[in-house]
Amino acid sequence: MRRALRLARRGERWVSPNPMVGAVIVKENRIIGEGYHRKFGEAHAEVNALIQAGTGAEGATIYVTLEPCCHYGKTPPCVDSLIAAKIKRVVVGTKDLNPLVSGKGISILREAGVEVTVGILEEACRSLNERFFKYITSGFPFITLKYAQTIDGRIATVTGDARFISSFPALRYAHYLRSIHDAVLVGIGTVLRDDPALTVRHIKGRNPLRVVVDTKLRISPSAQVLKEQDKAKTIIATTSYRDQNKYSILQERGIEILEVAENSSGSVDLKGLFSALGKRGVSSILVEGGSALITSLVKEQLFDRLVVIVAPKLLGTGIDALGNLEILQIEGAIKLSFLTIKRLGNDLIIDARPWPTATSGLP
Repeated sequence: MRRALRLARRGERWVSPNPMVGAVIVKENRIIGEGYHRKFGEAHAEVNALIQAGTGAEGATIYVTLEPCCHYGKTPPCVDSLIAAKIKRVVVGTKDLNPLVSGKGISILREAGVEVTVGILEEACRSLNERFFKYITSGFPFITLKYAQTIDGRIATVTGDARFISSFPALRYAHYLRSIHDAVLVGIGTVLRDDPALTVRHIKGRNPLRVVVDTKLRISPSAQVLKEQDKAKTIIATTSYRDQNKYSILQERGIEILEVAENSSGSVDLKGLFSALGKRGVSSILVEGGSALITSLVKEQLFDRLVVIVAPKLLGTGIDALGNLEILQIEGAIKLSFLTIKRLGNDLIIDARPWPTATSGLP
């Protein structure tokens, strides 16, 4: 199963909105076939492993990180392939929470006389697909907040200069995070200040959908995020308070503008935006800033993961990573659980999750 987990991760940048899955076929204590889901729309892990095993799969055991599918999607059901290959035993890491599967694949295999064992390295197998499980059970995207800060908590100087707080290895890691999410989202302040492209350049991977939260349509038509639409599409989330003249200019250029209801302060309602994106099939979103946007999401507890890159630098007065959360007592602090803390280049990468009592982005 550990080998299957390692194989599954090879598809991480390419399979969404499908889950990552790895499979290993064993016969007489020898691996005779293995595979993983390589790309959305292509063959699943079990089928790739069966192809490699050939006729030797008869009477063998297959270890698979996720319950085999039992429905028609882009490909036929994997349970049919396993039964046809006369697999003797299926060892499943974790059940699939997709309502179209959710134990049905296991039941079909058992009814066909296949021995099934469930729950091997279950926690690791569930963690592997946390983004998929969140989306498939709620229809709401998995939200990751990411920002780089100095050790004294600043994301920019008093003049707004933020390039580059972190090291190049950390920048590569940020591009990796973009590649594994369906969309990357920033506020208009970040676009006006930094003019980012929000594409994947420093590693190999697909470009995410680019989303800009821009309540009044202040974006410049020459912004980098509006270029190369053939490589990475951009959606601008705005409200009825938008600049109508700018709206017409952007529409003429083929830029999609998504009108979202306002919140109590007249800004884009973030929960409504995430819901709308989820209905479009966006299963995960990486939020890269700026401070006002991240503060709003933390305040509303609309996030599932927090990645903070801490650089060994001091700025003193500057732009804070987080603004006022209106927390007056320590007891009211938003609690986190550290998943990993690692060094990358000269920086520290802190990967955390909301404490279980948090809403974790659920609508």
